[in-house]
Amino acid sequence: MLAVAAQTLAVTAPVFAMLFLGVALKRVRWIDGAFIDTASSLVFRGTMPTLLFLGVIKADLDAAMQPGLLTYYVLATVVSFFLAWGWAVWRVPFVDRGVYTQGAFRGNNGIVGLALATSMYGDYGLSLGSVLAALVILCYNALSAVVLAIYSPGAKTGMRAIARSIVSNPMIIGVLLAVPFAYWKIALPQWLLTSAEYFAQMTLPLALICIGGTLSLASLQRSSGTAIGSSLMKMVWLPLLSTTGAWLLGFRDADLAILFLYFASPTAAASFVMARAVGANHELAAAIIVITTLAAVLTTNFGLLLLQWGGWV
Repeated sequence: MLAVAAQTLAVTAPVFAMLFLGVALKRVRWIDGAFIDTASSLVFRGTMPTLLFLGVIKADLDAAMQPGLLTYYVLATVVSFFLAWGWAVWRVPFVDRGVYTQGAFRGNNGIVGLALATSMYGDYGLSLGSVLAALVILCYNALSAVVLAIYSPGAKTGMRAIARSIVSNPMIIGVLLAVPFAYWKIALPQWLLTSAEYFAQMTLPLALICIGGTLSLASLQRSSGTAIGSSLMKMVWLPLLSTTGAWLLGFRDADLAILFLYFASPTAAASFVMARAVGANHELAAAIIVITTLAAVLTTNFGLLLLQWGGWV
C-alpha cells in the first residue's frame, strides 16, 4: 500500500505545485484576470486539442484492442454522466448543474490515470490506458458540451445550438482529426511532431496556473457545499458503482485495476478550461479539481487495497 501511495503522490504532487504556483503568482500580481482569460483560451483552443491529437496518434491500438472492456468503460462513463446529472437536477442550483455534473464524471485519465496504470502494469498499462483515454475523450467532451450548453448563462439550448457546440469544440476536433492518422498509421514529419509536442506541453502547467490564479478563500467558501458534493460523487460513489459493475461482469487482475484507476481519477483540469470558455461557474470547477486531486491520494489507495484484499487484482 505504501508503494501505491508513493506512486499516487508522485503524480498528484506536481499538480498541486502548479496550483499553488498559480495562487502565488496571482498574489504577487505577476498574473491577473486578463492573463488568465487569455491563457485559458489558448489552452482550450490550441494546446489541449494538440495534446489530445498527439495522444491519439501515439496510442497502440493493436496491443490494447479489447472490445468488451472498452465498451464497458464507455457505457459506465455515460451512465455516470446521467447519474451525476440526475442528482444535480434534484439537489443543485440551476446555474451550477452543468459544472457540478462535469466535475462529477470527467476524470483526469490522461495524466493521473495513465501515469498510475503505466507505473503499476508497465507496457500493458500504457497501451490499454492510452486506448481507454483516447476513446473516452470524445464522450467527455461531447457530454460536457451538452450539459454546459444547457446550464451556462445565456446559452442557447435548442438541439441545433447544442449540436453546434459539440462539433465546434476544439478538443473534439483535435481527437477526430487524429483518428485517421492513428488508424492508417500515417507518419508525420518529425519536426512537426516535435513542434507540436513543445506546444502541447504547455497545456497542464498553463491550465493549473490559471486554476490556481482563480482560487481564493472566498471562492472556495462560496463553492464549498456544491464542490464537496460533486467531489464525493467523483471520488467515491461513481467509482464504487462502476468498479463493482466491472467486477460483476468478470473483469479481474490488471484489467479491473486499470478500470478502477480510471474511474477513480480526480476531475480533469479540462473541466475548468471548458467551464471558463462557456461562461459557467469556473470558480466551482476549480474548487472541484482541487478537492478531488487531494482526495485521490486517499481514495485511490483505499480502493486498490480493497481490491487486493479481495484477491481480485
